[in-house]
Amino acid sequence: MKENFKQPIGLTQAEVEQRIKEGKVNRAVNDQAKTTWQIIKENTFTYFNLIFLVLAILLVIVGEYKDLTFLPVIIANMIIGIVQELRAKSVLDKLNVMNTTKIAVIRDQEEKIVSIEDLVLGDVIVLKTGDQIPADGQVISGTLRVNEALLTGEADEIEKDVGAELMSGSFVVAGKAYARLEKVGKNSYVSKLTLEAKAMNSKEGSEMVRSINRLIKWVGIIIIPCGIALFIVARYVNHLNLADSIVSMEAAIIGMIPEGLYLLTTIALALAAMRLARSQVMLHDMKSVETLARVNVLCVDKTGTITEPKMEVEKVIPVSVTKEELSKEISIFAQNMPYDNATIKAVAKAFNQKFNIQATQIIPFTSVNKYSGAVIKNNTLLMGAPEFVLRDQFKNYEKEINQYTRQGYRVLVFGKYPHALRDEKEKLVEPVELLGYILISNPIRKEAKSTFEYFDRQGVNIKVISGDNPLTVARVAKQAGIRDADKLIDATEIGEGDYEEVVKKYNVFGRVKPDQKKKLIKALQKNGNTVAMTGDGVNDILAMKTADCSIAMASGNSAAVQASQVVLLDSDFARMPKVVDEGRKVVNNIERSASLFLVKNIFSFLMSIFSLAFAMSYPLRPAQIALISAFTIGLPSFLLALENNYNRIRGKFIPNVLSRAIPGGITDMLAVSILVVADMVLELGRPEVATTATMLLVAVGMMVLYHISRPLNKFRWTVLGGSFLALVLSIIFFHNLFALSRISATAVFLLLVLFFAEITIFRLLSKFADGVREVLVAYDQKGKDLTINDVKQAYRKGRNMVNMSVPEE
Repeated sequence: MKENFKQPIGLTQAEVEQRIKEGKVNRAVNDQAKTTWQIIKENTFTYFNLIFLVLAILLVIVGEYKDLTFLPVIIANMIIGIVQELRAKSVLDKLNVMNTTKIAVIRDQEEKIVSIEDLVLGDVIVLKTGDQIPADGQVISGTLRVNEALLTGEADEIEKDVGAELMSGSFVVAGKAYARLEKVGKNSYVSKLTLEAKAMNSKEGSEMVRSINRLIKWVGIIIIPCGIALFIVARYVNHLNLADSIVSMEAAIIGMIPEGLYLLTTIALALAAMRLARSQVMLHDMKSVETLARVNVLCVDKTGTITEPKMEVEKVIPVSVTKEELSKEISIFAQNMPYDNATIKAVAKAFNQKFNIQATQIIPFTSVNKYSGAVIKNNTLLMGAPEFVLRDQFKNYEKEINQYTRQGYRVLVFGKYPHALRDEKEKLVEPVELLGYILISNPIRKEAKSTFEYFDRQGVNIKVISGDNPLTVARVAKQAGIRDADKLIDATEIGEGDYEEVVKKYNVFGRVKPDQKKKLIKALQKNGNTVAMTGDGVNDILAMKTADCSIAMASGNSAAVQASQVVLLDSDFARMPKVVDEGRKVVNNIERSASLFLVKNIFSFLMSIFSLAFAMSYPLRPAQIALISAFTIGLPSFLLALENNYNRIRGKFIPNVLSRAIPGGITDMLAVSILVVADMVLELGRPEVATTATMLLVAVGMMVLYHISRPLNKFRWTVLGGSFLALVLSIIFFHNLFALSRISATAVFLLLVLFFAEITIFRLLSKFADGVREVLVAYDQKGKDLTINDVKQAYRKGRNMVNMSVPEE
């Protein structure tokens, strides 16, 4: 690659300020970070809040003020949501400012480092290996090799000389150049792609968020026609007065709305993001926390993940020359090469003798060739991967090279090619004179072994995918404690149609090219896995964008950091268990809380259908629904969401939630339906039926809370006890507020009979639902391989297990 290099004159500060005034800045478009107004608006002006406002106005019109008790809960939820999201935004904004991508720019004829968002139209930027091109521009000095795969899907590296166009979003593989920005901000090529990508990502979401959105969507569709129908039955069939008809209808609608579920999910994700930010982990997408918690295959790169990002030359072994001659040749090579990667930096540090010998041509390292070179007179000094430099000669040295790779070294060969190569596209056709070996090591990260042991305990399979020799990679993987590190393969031997099979058999992949990393990730996904990919280099980006969740080391290049969903700001891989634990805490606690919310929703829906089918008025009042919501759902779900629950996620969100909620919802509906039918004979009256029904719902609510909290620990006993005490005190001291009246001896007897019936019904339904849930978990794990015997065993296991979640003390 030709060097055509001189520093141009950039903009003056006055020109920069003028362009900022004109709005010609490189501000990101459609940024995922919400503004303060967006947070307030999204928590205030919601579809359900509009419905609650209409319901409140109707109650005020008919003078039923005591049934407005649901409003304080709604307002409190709204305020808590706004405050928590604003707190999370504050922490994340500070983090983004501290860790925004920087780039070198020429201003006032000096090189300065600025944020990419501070660039303006016409700025002259300095691009080097690993940089992501921040805006569209043109090379005005120097030469680059650029990978546009993120934009075009093609992994080929394209040479960019003076006058060549650069597209934002592509990244520099090799070289150094100056470029003038011609399109910035919303006018740049990548901005259009960013808008499309973010629109797509917002639709995809995570499984939990998608599931909750679907639930809320269907509830939103159902409640309006259902409410109108209930009002018509109460007013025109049962001939209740206007106030009682509105109160009856509103109780049903309020019961069907999961008012706190979406709020609780948003808060839980925001708090998780905030806690991770304080632990030096930045999320580009909050929902990636849940995805990572569901991961069962983690793909890691050797360098920078298992090992420290730095490299050290351990030994140099001469082959055809003396050690002194070899050191001299390597020094000449190193002093002529640009220091644009960790390998050449390590070599240059070890071989730092100075010689007045200038290379006439530099051959940059590419991921295709896997070697770099310096043309000295009529020969080319080469350094790179043994198989790629030696080619057919490799078999003559293979035994000796493998001896070093088994010891954990990365082996580079250093040789002399008898011709002057013109550029990196020119193939090696003549034999290379092997001068010697350079043995390089990456120290294993101190925390790597304990981190991989954690993932092994959690049932997460580790796949090591590296461009290095598979024997070297396997040795390092074994030292790091990765299971089955001896199951290795050279990626150059993988056929085009073999990827789905090899990912099942092997755990260590060496000599992997960037496009192969992507194919390996896709093959793992086709086999039904949720895949995360960690990396820190340009060669990891294609795979990171393909994976379900991508994690970058901040010490890596800016392109890898920008392409990832999760960034480890201190490049400490030991943070990974913390990220997974946060995701599990969110999902496990939201699943449990969602079950509490849906019991009320399922009951209200079924009771509404029952009321419409038999032309009866809905038996409860909004104030009574508010009591049940506050102390059997709202308070306990908020408290339980604070618990550290790091158990492995099993099964899908919707089946897990419904299997815990349906038994309670059906039990509620059967008990209250029997009570309503009994009232036709006993003529208890509406106030007495409503109070008795409230007591029945409170009892079932506490049973459901007990069931999903098992096995109980001190914290869960405290939540149960606190919720029960709050209920008792509210009934005793605030019975008028919650529209509760004294009940007769007949109603008390009926309450006791139905309560004991509830216990039996709930126990039977819960055992059946637990069995079904375990069958669905087994199906989720085994898919079409599930047998009848597996179904029977899973069902028995579900019926007999106390609870899937074992509390962490």
